[in-house]
Amino acid sequence: MRVYNFAAGPAMLPLEVLEQARAELLDWRGSGMSVMEISHRSREFIGVASEAEADLRELLAVPRNYKVLFLQGGATLQFACIPLNLAPVGATLDYVNTGAWSKKAIAEARRHATVNVIADGASSEYFAIPPEATWKRTPGAAYLHYTPNETISGVEFHRVPESAVPLIADFSSTLLSRPIEVERFGLLYAGAQKNIGPSGLTVVIVREDLIGRARAGLPGVLDYQAVAAEGSMLNTPPTFAWYLAGLVFKWLKRQGGLTAIGEQNRRKAERLYGYIDGSGFYSNPIEHSARSWMNVAFRLKDAKLEGEFGKGAALAGLTNLEGHRSVGGMRASIYNAMPLEGIEALIGYMGEFARRHG
Repeated sequence: MRVYNFAAGPAMLPLEVLEQARAELLDWRGSGMSVMEISHRSREFIGVASEAEADLRELLAVPRNYKVLFLQGGATLQFACIPLNLAPVGATLDYVNTGAWSKKAIAEARRHATVNVIADGASSEYFAIPPEATWKRTPGAAYLHYTPNETISGVEFHRVPESAVPLIADFSSTLLSRPIEVERFGLLYAGAQKNIGPSGLTVVIVREDLIGRARAGLPGVLDYQAVAAEGSMLNTPPTFAWYLAGLVFKWLKRQGGLTAIGEQNRRKAERLYGYIDGSGFYSNPIEHSARSWMNVAFRLKDAKLEGEFGKGAALAGLTNLEGHRSVGGMRASIYNAMPLEGIEALIGYMGEFARRHG
């Protein structure tokens, strides 16, 4: 039986996509082989890759002067690749710290350059985003990096910061959840396992004038220019993940694109937050203007009930609601593939649990 999977990632995938992959698993397009068995150098797989890139460009309205790269290593590898490709030795980098993933990006960047944390949400316990007017920017910084959505705490930027230097963003948990203006960014990147597809694939979208600056000695597989020159096939890519991402892109187009999916995501988030706020039993600590559409963290009136809540939810077909081990509590990750019916099922269970324990 399929459950409603509220995991932060790897996350729920659209059922249509999984069914198509299952149907094609043993015999892809009449080839007598699985797509996993086809050479990445073959005409057939190059067609899969090219179509996936074209669909992603269409969904995001990616300008022609941007490269789209399909990479491995997760967003975590990009924490190092970005300064090594974009920042010369001795450069200063501006970073905004809004939580756990910002901190990881900052720690890695500090191994390769001087980092100026221009804003830090610590004073609000990372329950809010520091006002942009308070950011202490570095004149001449190589770039400004921020994390649009903090998956662990559920803090999200709902507007793109202004920047006089290239703006870099870790979109791992929010890319493809609504339209964005790609041209506002020098580079954006995302691990696939939230809204793009299965884990093992990372998407990097980078403005062409920013590549070709890699530091001397950087391995070719980490050099954006070298990877771009080979169409993301400098080495064997994660072919099955790339294929599945392509199916997800097709599914998104059938839903009406990012404007339509964004409206669905807004409604889902508003419905769940509305119930939490009015329940008297559950609470969400995040400042209203910074609440994530993708990751809804919440607490119970009595923290001792969290274990029972999670076990009961799983029995009801609502899985992976436990909060991240670093913060506790509960968390519902409601990415694109989570239907409104899943939100209603969760609210129904939450209401019944509150009636029993309130």
